[in-house]
Amino acid sequence: TLNVNGTGQVYLTPDLAYINIGVNTQDVSASAAVATNKEKSNAVIEAIKAAGVDPKDIHTTNFSIWSNPQYDEQGQVKGTNYVVDNTVNVTVRNLDSLGDLLDSAVNAGANNIYSIQFDVANKDEATKEARAKAVEDAKAQAQTLAETAGLTLVQIQTINFYDNSPVPYFEGKGGGGAAEAAAVPIQPGQLAISVTVNITYTIK
Repeated sequence: TLNVNGTGQVYLTPDLAYINIGVNTQDVSASAAVATNKEKSNAVIEAIKAAGVDPKDIHTTNFSIWSNPQYDEQGQVKGTNYVVDNTVNVTVRNLDSLGDLLDSAVNAGANNIYSIQFDVANKDEATKEARAKAVEDAKAQAQTLAETAGLTLVQIQTINFYDNSPVPYFEGKGGGGAAEAAAVPIQPGQLAISVTVNITYTIK
């Protein structure tokens, strides 16, 4: 038998973004910290909706309250603040508006913005193309090896394939004009869809 690995990659421009937007508030009173956080969080969510995000694309990922002791210069506890965090995950389907959306969220009271991840809504065709490229790559390698060794490929015995999650591709061109007019510059770049194929041939 002859065993070969082939790889195939297809590059796509993202059309989705996932981002965590949160409000962090502190107060000496837990109830006051919660009340302030509630007011600001509602304002942030309304600002996100006003920026064109569907309510179904906004969901809470974290709500927490904890105490934060305050210390004096001698290291002695002099009081306690209460900290409240409220974070929502937002799916942005119009990347041209992402910069302005972030600007609106900050102006409405958001003070935690992190974990921007880009994605493609429909990866089916790209995945099929990457698989086909991986198979062709494996076939070409097998043919070259067989010819070099003076052998003949008879038939495929087994095929295994591994689809990898899309990853950012930093050497390609940028993802279009998504940030040209945005208040906050965001460059989605490109995503690489990668597939690895393992093929075993019988030979003679």
